[in-house]
Amino acid sequence: MSTHAYSRLWTHLIWETLSRERMLDKRAAARTSRYLTSYALQKGIYMKINYVNADHTHALIDLPTNICIEHVIKLLKGSSSHWINQNRIIRGKFFWGRGYGAFSVSHSDVDRV
Repeated sequence: MSTHAYSRLWTHLIWETLSRERMLDKRAAARTSRYLTSYALQKGIYMKINYVNADHTHALIDLPTNICIEHVIKLLKGSSSHWINQNRIIRGKFFWGRGYGAFSVSHSDVDRV
């Protein structure tokens, strides 16, 4: 990150499992949530909160100045699906679906999100 750049770009990200299939039980979702938070931190992405459901995920991040939304999503989805499969968090093969939603959030609304 440049020492001459500053941003506060809160972004609400949403992505689904393949075919919106309910693949993650509560235990798997909780483990995946912890993994996403840790992985984001390793990549320099501040993830204020995330919520992993059986068939989709919500995450609130502060988008860094040196990375685009598409790359953040690629990192989060790719790494987490690999981690889920490598650690056999679920039976069978896990896949996130294609696409995502990304919505800006005003700093004053962060606590409500």
